[in-house]
Amino acid sequence: MRLFGLFGAAMFLALANFTSADQEKDWQELNGAEIEKALTGITLDYAFAWQEFRASGKTLYNSGAGNWGIWRVEDNQYCSQWPPRDLWDCYWVLRAGDHIRFTGKHGDITDGRIRK
Repeated sequence: MRLFGLFGAAMFLALANFTSADQEKDWQELNGAEIEKALTGITLDYAFAWQEFRASGKTLYNSGAGNWGIWRVEDNQYCSQWPPRDLWDCYWVLRAGDHIRFTGKHGDITDGRIRK
C-alpha cells in the first residue's frame, strides 16, 4: 500500500509538471516537415517512460522494457506502428519549447519533454 502511495504521489507530480507546462506555453501545431525535424534523432521523456526516434524510421519506447516500432510522417501527422500489429496510428503534433504533444483523433493527449 505504501508503494502505491509513493507511486501515486510521483504520478501526480509528473502530471502536474506537464499541466503547468501546458498553462505556461503556447502550443504550435507542426506540419509534416516540422514534425520530422522535431522528432528525428531525439529522445522524449514521458511521465513514466521514454521514446527514442531514429532517422531510420525505427522508434524505441521504454516503460521498463524496450518495445521497438516504426514511425513516419504522413499527411502532417506523426504515425507509428507497433508489431505485431500492422495498423498505423497517427497523431497531430504540437510543440511548446522543449515539450512535444501528440493528440489522437479521439482527443487523447500524450505530452513529452525533449531530453537534453
